[in-house]
Amino acid sequence: MDRLQHLHKLLSEQPQDPFLNHALALEEIKMGRDQEARCLFERLLELNPDYIGSYYHLGKLLERQGEEPKAVDIYERGMEVAKKLGDQHALSELRSAYDNLI
Repeated sequence: MDRLQHLHKLLSEQPQDPFLNHALALEEIKMGRDQEARCLFERLLELNPDYIGSYYHLGKLLERQGEEPKAVDIYERGMEVAKKLGDQHALSELRSAYDNLI
């Protein structure tokens, strides 16, 4: 069973698990399926707005798709969550991505 199949199997048992959804989105990116990954990240953040790692990856994906204003918004939202959670590492990564874009 490959990694993608394994993630789908696990998600069939725990469809709302944020880690599994994040991992599946990253696999979709590796396979060149950015639109599928984008939908997964957007849904994940809608259901789990504190899942901080997804903001960075969604922002980068939006940048690749030429949607810089949306990427800026995602980075800003992620920075607010990182501040709220006290996650300085995530805040630093998001701020760097944000600063490189604006």
